Amino acid sequence: MLITVTRSGGFTGVEKTRELDTDGRADAARWEELAHRALAATADGFHYRITVDDQVLDVQDPYLSEEQRALVRAVLGEGA
Repeated sequence: MLITVTRSGGFTGVEKTRELDTDGRADAARWEELAHRALAATADGFHYRITVDDQVLDVQDPYLSEEQRALVRAVLGEGA
């Protein structure tokens, strides 16, 4: 199993991507279980893409901030 994590943003806006291949690792089962649990944690949640001019933010329930949740509710309720 190939697991890839990309982090971006922050003060400097630096993007960091790392991959971990579980094939042949003695601890592969632990990594694979962790990856499956992480993906399943939000399987039933909504996913949102918020675009403001040229800025794009992908977020999902239940991890929206109060401000993001308020914006999503307002636009989904009143937007065209």
